Amino acid sequence: MKLILKEIRHRKFNFLMGLLGMVTIVALVVFFYTMTQATQKETIRLTRDMGFNVRIIPGETDINQFWVDGYSNLSMSEEVVDKLVKQKSVNYAHLTATLHKRIQWREKHIVLTGIASEEREPSGAKKSKMIFAIDTGKVYLGYEIAHQFNIKEGDVIDVLGNNFEVSKTLTESGSEDDVRMYFNLETLQSLVKMEGRVNEVMAINCMCSTKNGDPLGELRAELQKIAPEAEVIMKSSVADAREKQRKMTDKYFSYLFPIILIICALWLGSVTMTNVKERTPEIGVMRAIGFTSWKIGKQFFLRVLLIGFIGAVIGFAVGTLLSYQLGPNIFNVTKIYIEPNFELLIMSALIGPLFAALASVLPVLWAVNRDSAELLKE
Repeated sequence: MKLILKEIRHRKFNFLMGLLGMVTIVALVVFFYTMTQATQKETIRLTRDMGFNVRIIPGETDINQFWVDGYSNLSMSEEVVDKLVKQKSVNYAHLTATLHKRIQWREKHIVLTGIASEEREPSGAKKSKMIFAIDTGKVYLGYEIAHQFNIKEGDVIDVLGNNFEVSKTLTESGSEDDVRMYFNLETLQSLVKMEGRVNEVMAINCMCSTKNGDPLGELRAELQKIAPEAEVIMKSSVADAREKQRKMTDKYFSYLFPIILIICALWLGSVTMTNVKERTPEIGVMRAIGFTSWKIGKQFFLRVLLIGFIGAVIGFAVGTLLSYQLGPNIFNVTKIYIEPNFELLIMSALIGPLFAALASVLPVLWAVNRDSAELLKE
């Protein structure tokens, strides 16, 4: 090791060039991997905010009526949610039981919507809620209802003979939601005398991809086994957008990673070859006094292993710093999703030296297999 350290001090520039190559590859890998993970998290959040893409409705629903009215005029037992959760299906997420009822209120047609206070997760994972929870005795008003009747938050309104405090007036959505009143599910069930009944379960399809390319078919087959009294309708445009966005975030790292490896491997190999040529007289002398090819090669490999280890540690720090400083500007990812991955530090410290050694194999083999007389002549 003393000999290696002396050689490094003697040829500082060559060592620093090798170290720079190793720092570069590890920093780039850490940067792009960290940004890929952050992008995936943000993509999940953004596509989740696109809304529910699966609607589970009573199986005997007239689809024409469903699309005209925007909801099924039939109902089913709320236990359908329990059945889905009990089967622990991973293909449905954010299960939210809802009940819709159209009424005439103050000479206007509006829709009453009851939303379950909790979203059920068949996978058992804890996830942030997609939709608001409404307290008992409270109501949320759509924009048009509040605007037309000049209703403010805190006002008390009468709905079907019961008083409710307006907890929130919603912003304009440009859809039927603007003429909708939102209640706690149990409150609305009691209000319209439909205890324990729902006419829709909203959900997200979390099947990122399917073997046969038919996620809707697989969801329907799965639901048929679990709850045959229900039917699945999928918003294909939303589901396709989720899938395309997910694939896009997965692809760029898989394309860049091999290119980074090849370029940096050539860099390290070139630095080692330069070092080998500079040390040709030394190699000739060592061969002449009896050093074996293994002992000579070991000097080079220990040197590149040292470069690999130091470069991996520094590269991890540089890559993580780049992720925080440049990542949000390049990938449009918020900093809250960027987290240092210390597993990468361990992997870098283990794999980095091995990669450096592999990149230097050919130059070292070329050096140790040359004839000593030829080396001394040079």
